[in-house]
Amino acid sequence: MDNVCHTLVGAALAEAGLRQRTRWGATALMVAANLPDVDVLVFATGTPAVAFRRGWTHGVLAQALLPVVLMAVLMTLDRWRRRRESPESRNRDRCRPFWLLLLGYIGVCSHVFLDYLNNYGVRLLTPIDWRWFYGDAVFIVDPWLWASLGFGVWLARRTGRSRPALVALVVAACYAAGMLTLARGARAFVAAAWEAQSGQPARALMVGPVPVVPWAREVIIDAGDHYRTGRFTAWPSQLELAAERVPKNNVGGAVVAARVDPAVTGFLVWARFPFWEVTRSAGGAIATVRDMRFRNRLGGGFAASAHVVEP
Repeated sequence: MDNVCHTLVGAALAEAGLRQRTRWGATALMVAANLPDVDVLVFATGTPAVAFRRGWTHGVLAQALLPVVLMAVLMTLDRWRRRRESPESRNRDRCRPFWLLLLGYIGVCSHVFLDYLNNYGVRLLTPIDWRWFYGDAVFIVDPWLWASLGFGVWLARRTGRSRPALVALVVAACYAAGMLTLARGARAFVAAAWEAQSGQPARALMVGPVPVVPWAREVIIDAGDHYRTGRFTAWPSQLELAAERVPKNNVGGAVVAARVDPAVTGFLVWARFPFWEVTRSAGGAIATVRDMRFRNRLGGGFAASAHVVEP
């Protein structure tokens, strides 16, 4: 999910009463709710960003260690601040390591779960297992989560009561559960419909969320040498497939040569439905790989290219 949503979850948890457990409680929750995204710093390096993102800092090892690091940083900051405070202030507002650690775990786990909900993917078991997991349930920027959580936080702060934030968290949790249930049912419906139409099961399938409209889904079907796309609607359950067939173009000398390029190799680590475009000139060929999930977004989506001389 986007960092606005992560921050709102941390803020709602804080306003629901957890911030009172320790000094720096609200800070711990909101920072921890964003902490796995420290891997965004990879964009400042030469490492293929999509190959690194949502891996090391989102897997089980990071889930275990990041809250410990956060607790140590906040405890150090607390000691530094207390040297400049009056004795009365020190005794009134105590920093409790156990609660800082627990709030860190709550925040980090909320982040990983929210990232699992969308179709970008998250490698939950890194470094034990580098598989990608996809919830395909909630769009990466969801205004309904923003609205429910934001209103709950605002009302809790305005009234000085924890109940609005708690209600907002319950609403958000029910919404996420409902979207996961819908995603599972939609996937089963589309898989059965495709098999009935084509006579064979899809090699791979995504029935993923779209912006704003929770009951509609974007469909991508791996049909072997090409992809089919479409739209699923939940009420009534209906699948509409586009006539277009998008070829994978994943064979040929230019593609084979491009696969060894580090940028392309890194992109393929992340790509779920890759397809290739090859343009040729007198100096060779440029092989570009894209992902069907983002073909019509972000100006053509994520991509990686390599200039090669065909064998």
